[in-house]
Amino acid sequence: MLSWEKLLNPVRRKELHGSRETIGTAAGRTQIERDYDRILFATPTRRLADKTQVFPMEENDSVRTRLTHSHEVSNLARSIGVQLAFEHAEKVFGSNHEDLQVKRNIPALLAAVGLAHDLGNPPFGHQGELAMQQWFAEKTEETFDADFLKFDGNAQTFRLLTRLQVLNDKFGLNLTLATLAALIKYPSVYGSNNKGGFKKFGIFQSEKEIVDEVWTNTGLCEGKRHPLAYVMEACDDIAYSVIDAEDTVKKGYASFYDLIDYLDSNACGDKATKKVIESSKKKNLEFKKENLSSRELNDISMQMFRVASISEMVNAATGVFVDKCKDIISGNIAEGFEIIKNSSCDQLCSITKKFDYQHGFQHKDVLKLELQGSNYIKSMMTMLWNAVSNGESRDHPFERYVFGEISENYRRVYKDSLSSGVPSSNYAKAQLICDALSGMTESYLIKKHTEFKSLENVYQ
Repeated sequence: MLSWEKLLNPVRRKELHGSRETIGTAAGRTQIERDYDRILFATPTRRLADKTQVFPMEENDSVRTRLTHSHEVSNLARSIGVQLAFEHAEKVFGSNHEDLQVKRNIPALLAAVGLAHDLGNPPFGHQGELAMQQWFAEKTEETFDADFLKFDGNAQTFRLLTRLQVLNDKFGLNLTLATLAALIKYPSVYGSNNKGGFKKFGIFQSEKEIVDEVWTNTGLCEGKRHPLAYVMEACDDIAYSVIDAEDTVKKGYASFYDLIDYLDSNACGDKATKKVIESSKKKNLEFKKENLSSRELNDISMQMFRVASISEMVNAATGVFVDKCKDIISGNIAEGFEIIKNSSCDQLCSITKKFDYQHGFQHKDVLKLELQGSNYIKSMMTMLWNAVSNGESRDHPFERYVFGEISENYRRVYKDSLSSGVPSSNYAKAQLICDALSGMTESYLIKKHTEFKSLENVYQ
């Protein structure tokens, strides 16, 4: 049986190891509220502005990047948190909700995990993850752990926040245990037999001790999600479906009318989908009476579709969480449970995602750029691997140069890991190139790849 007292544990990992912060900058904020601010000001957050959401290397500023996506997920999560804390506090959090300061902590915690959830994603989005997995699988002369053959940005996010974003110690951003626990979408360590019904592993072997510490102090265990992780996942689903559809239209790959026709043809009488269609059509007819160009009409109609869809989905997601919260807390929830799939908006979300895939993700321009990105990633990983393998030898000047270009933080963590019991030296090398690659933005990757290739040719 979980308890909100432990699930909202405001202690930081550094405190568990006998050290307390003395800067004194809380300034009236709760510890969980401070987590959002730490994430907001962190360098990896700013780097998301130059990482793909759906459309790689997009020049149109009104199309989302991974940063705008993260801010929108954060906003949706905070909105649900406000509803839970102000309208359903007694039912969800129990009679001591005032002592837990849920009106401050729940919106802040959900906003924090929404903002942070994609920090570990490499350049070029999910195609970047696939390219990294393929590189390891194709390097048949070496043996690699599942951590790399099934590399995932969620596990990299946890590693980034707990280990890589070094200040002056080994605790990363030193977030609260509550925020770290709620951030874990897939609560299992690579190689474990207990995935809790979820489709992926979510923690690298290298962070096993850290996650065990988080789970122990929040009352969780492997295979069991923090209740608020379900909310974060739902908000990501909402953003992926609705907002990616808006960007697909913004790119000119489809129109508002294409979307409405697609939904109408596939709704099969679904009430939520029909409701959004009717609301969107009504607004579109009103806008047609104005003196708007076809592009303006398309854009503003899509904005109204976004508003109607998100409102419907957020309310549905909130209702499901409120209804199922006791089951989640008591451990009676089905394995692999997802909020949106168990809501009245399951069809609306699913159909919209299919539209996004057919009209946006599979467009030839997108596929071409993803292929280019995949080639950059694989080529860069080869240079990084050779650099990590030979970069400290004077006999390999090019590799020494590339190794020196890897973040000093990451190199320090790598050298520490070699002496602290990582599964193997091969594991440590593979992890360093994943750290280096995941930390790159798309423009930086292309720039450094061009630079390295020009230098590599000199030494061949």
